[in-house]
Amino acid sequence: MAIVQTIDFFPPVVDDPFIYGQIAAANALSDVYAMGGTPITALNLVGYPDDKLSLDWLGKIIEGGEERCRAAGAAILGGHTVRDAEIKFGYAVTGTIHPKRILTNAAARPGDKLVLTKALGTGFVTTAHKAGECPDDVFQAACASMIQLNDIGRDAMLAAGAHAATDITGFGLAGHALGLARGSQTTLILELSSLPLLPGADKLAHRPFLTRASATNAQYVAEHLKIEGAVDPVRLEFFYDAQTSGGLLISVPADRAEELVENMRKKGAAVACLVGEVIEKKDDAYLILRP
Repeated sequence: MAIVQTIDFFPPVVDDPFIYGQIAAANALSDVYAMGGTPITALNLVGYPDDKLSLDWLGKIIEGGEERCRAAGAAILGGHTVRDAEIKFGYAVTGTIHPKRILTNAAARPGDKLVLTKALGTGFVTTAHKAGECPDDVFQAACASMIQLNDIGRDAMLAAGAHAATDITGFGLAGHALGLARGSQTTLILELSSLPLLPGADKLAHRPFLTRASATNAQYVAEHLKIEGAVDPVRLEFFYDAQTSGGLLISVPADRAEELVENMRKKGAAVACLVGEVIEKKDDAYLILRP
């Protein structure tokens, strides 16, 4: 037996304190799932301006986080709280894993197919929501996605004998795909038209709802990215958009890819789909993006 330890916390991305707590918990648990592990315990991490805001709001945040940890089977053992000028919340999570069955972001193999387990666009949606310009149905779809635990992807990728995986968060699909390609010394081919998008988020994929991370993620991958053909500029923004509690990008043997997707959809990950493939390293291009 080995343990996996991870930590993550961030300021509110939504106004509802309970949902914020749920999202923070799902996000923190995600790294354990991405390695194929099982979350066991969690510790609260809280920064809170208790001299300015009621503790009732903090109570709702913690309740939301507890609900997701309980759904994951992880026990909250305690935590630490400090006064802060800005609200911050998250968890330090410990999980267990068999040391010979660890999935990393450095073992994708040429010939593998790539599966993405959640829709993209949470960066646009949460930014528009903060500005009061996000349609409610679009926002609710984003919240449902961010709250969804990545245990569905974990279970399916282990059953399908996946070779590698990474969760998609602040570096966007572009940045995390680059990390997978670099670590594996392969090239990933991604089909832009195949990427699952949050419904209605395409109407928000423009200024002023592009976060600063969109530009920095684009710069980060630029020298290692080859774009083939004319791509949809709106869909291209989703490639760079920073995600909160995003899905898993899984590298799986080609003959098991459809099985993995089908299993995920049966368990509730309705948008899981094939988005590309892995090939031998090609010159300086770790990533190839096709229309």
